[in-house]
Formats: sequence, structure tokens, C-alpha cells
Amino acid sequence: MQNKISDVLLQNWDYAMDIEDWAPPLSAALEGVTSEQASWKPQGEAGNSIWETVNHLTYYKERLLIKLKGLPKLPEAESNDATFTVTESGEEAWVQAVAKLKKVHASLREVIEALEEGAYDWGGSGHAPGEEVMSLILHDSYHTGQIVLVRKLQGSWPTNRSFN
Repeated sequence: MQNKISDVLLQNWDYAMDIEDWAPPLSAALEGVTSEQASWKPQGEAGNSIWETVNHLTYYKERLLIKLKGLPKLPEAESNDATFTVTESGEEAWVQAVAKLKKVHASLREVIEALEEGAYDWGGSGHAPGEEVMSLILHDSYHTGQIVLVRKLQGSWPTNRSFN
């Protein structure tokens, strides 16, 4: 059986957010995280909080969604570091940040589902849509691992965890 490229991308897109595969998905990594835990940062300048990482992931998902829908670009962040910025605090703001991440992820899923076999054959400049989606899947997985590590450092990740 031959899969369309969108089927392969969707399978991996779902692994990144919702389906346990080799690693926990992003939704599991964020499950039960409070705003206090989301704001906690490990020692050292290079460590980001979970909340900062969620905002970073949302920024790049929104950017790709807008691009693939052919909408006007968002203003560029002044740097990659600026995409990790958190300007709010409190439980409600944290819940909204996670909800926005999941909403943008779901909207991108709809766009990915509509990709044709030519998703990797791109006559334009830059990367083909399929390449950008796969890159974002890997980006999500990388940062999900960081979130899990932060949770382990703060003691909020389960000592024993089972999954199906």
C-alpha cells in the first residue's frame, strides 16, 4: 500500500502532539503543568521555561500556518530568542497559551491533510511545504524533550509512567 505524503506527514504530526510513539507527545509533556511550573527556569542562562518554549513553538506554527494559507506574513521576530518571550502570568494566561498552541497545531493539521503528492516538488523559492512541515515536526519533538527534561529537573514529571 502506498501512502500519500500528506498521510505520512499527518501520522508524524499526530505523534508530535497527541500520540505516544518513541517519545511522549507534546500534549502529554504539558499535561497537568501549572503556571508556576510553566514559569520555572533551570539555573543558567541557556535554560528556558516551559512557558517560553510553548510560546516559541506557537510562533513557528503560526508562521507556517499563515505561509501555507497564503495570508500576509506576521511581523518577523527580532531574533529567535525573542520568540521565547512570556509577557503574561497566572493560571488563566497559561491555560490560554496552551490552548492557542493546540489550536494552531490543529489548524495546521487541516492544511497538511490537504497537501497533495507534490508537497515536496516546489518550484518556488525556499523549502517545499512538505519539508517545512517535517522540519516543524522535528522541532516540536526536540522541544518536547526539553519540556520533559525541565519537568524532571523540577520534579513534576512522573517517576513511573506508563503508556499504550
